Amino acid sequence: MRKYFIVSLCLVFLILFSCSNTQIELLDLEQDKLIQVYFNHKFIQGKNYTDPYRQIQRSGDNLEEIIIEAINKATFSIDIAVQELRLPKIAQALAERYRAGVKIRVILENNYSRPLSELTPAEINKLPDRDRSRYQEFFTLVDSDRNRKLSITEINRGDALIILRNSGIPLIDDTADGSKGSGLMHHKFMVVDRQIVVTGSANFTLSDIHGDFANPETLGNTNNLVLITNKELADVFTEEFNYMWGDGPGGNLDSKFGLNKPIRFLKKIPLKNTTIEVFFSPISSTQPWENSPNGFIGQVLNNATESINLALFVFSDQKLADILQQKKQQGVNIKAVFESEFAWRYYSEALDLLGIAIKDNQCRYEANNNPWQIPLQTVGIAQLARGDKMHHKFTLIDRQTVITGSHNWSAAANHNNDENILIIDNPTVAAHFQQEFEGLYHQAALGIPESVKAKIKAQQKKC
Repeated sequence: MRKYFIVSLCLVFLILFSCSNTQIELLDLEQDKLIQVYFNHKFIQGKNYTDPYRQIQRSGDNLEEIIIEAINKATFSIDIAVQELRLPKIAQALAERYRAGVKIRVILENNYSRPLSELTPAEINKLPDRDRSRYQEFFTLVDSDRNRKLSITEINRGDALIILRNSGIPLIDDTADGSKGSGLMHHKFMVVDRQIVVTGSANFTLSDIHGDFANPETLGNTNNLVLITNKELADVFTEEFNYMWGDGPGGNLDSKFGLNKPIRFLKKIPLKNTTIEVFFSPISSTQPWENSPNGFIGQVLNNATESINLALFVFSDQKLADILQQKKQQGVNIKAVFESEFAWRYYSEALDLLGIAIKDNQCRYEANNNPWQIPLQTVGIAQLARGDKMHHKFTLIDRQTVITGSHNWSAAANHNNDENILIIDNPTVAAHFQQEFEGLYHQAALGIPESVKAKIKAQQKKC
């Protein structure tokens, strides 16, 4: 049955690819009853939505609407741990449920826990270019009357963190333990009524879900959202949340972030026709790598017998690259799509797969660098609208097993950040991720760009 399903799916992709050299149009796949999967970048015939902020018709799943629908189902509790929350409609939905008596707790990363409307002109002028651009996006969104000033009414209606504050929803960040903050509180999850888990790669922001407010060409950074209904899984995520929450705002410094949390080992949760495994980061670098989140990813990769498809924002763990090389030598078919912002940095393992190396500013190669002697010809860079990034952190193995979550394949995610990894063994879920991967891969630019080749030649002369 599984073989028939895979062959049928392959035929669908073959037909679709033959119809277009640029954009493919995909079929709307059946969802698993307990595990629904959504993507903000996909082209399903007749499946569009109106971006509620830019008022434009666009393709893809409305991830914000999925989040709000889960919020509206809450009857007694909502816990949210997300790096950044800037979408006012999500904040408004939370405020409504809080007024209805639902207990709500929010944890943010400290770099994003201050309302943007409270920044002073001097602080705005000191922002790095990227952050200043994000502030301008926020300002343009909130300035509804376009008079280049933010009124109290506009702020109360458009600044998500002000909406939460005005409603009285308790909120902390990763300085609640008395520190200056963990590596990154990089989680992106929500638990509703200790029954529903919403997680994936998306922050609750315009740029991660819909697209840049001032640029109608953007569709947002490519992201996925997974909604799972299972009490046991919800309890596991609630335990992680409670470590970070401690006794909440204004209490004792008993919140635990980063390495202050106890070592959490792999949790395996069986569902009907499905197995879900969950692992939380970080783990101390003094522990064996094999026991770390990245080590666990390596174990899953080692199980591959047919194919591995990678869609990764950051890939900088040398040991994972070496495992992939071993699997390639064993005959496993490997394809990859990466984000250009990180793919060509000297520490990127995308370079290894392509058989090249780039030196840092001191003319040094990355430690333990291992460019493949036989370069992989199936490595590409996602081709997206200017301003959008390939933000996924997922891998599909043998068209059956999916690795996803907030965790990038890096040492920082492994040893510093608060992160989560989900391993889902389910062919229906895998089909959705396979479809997303094929869409990205079909439009990717494969191989080494001429600009990178020129950079390597210039380094050879300089160094």
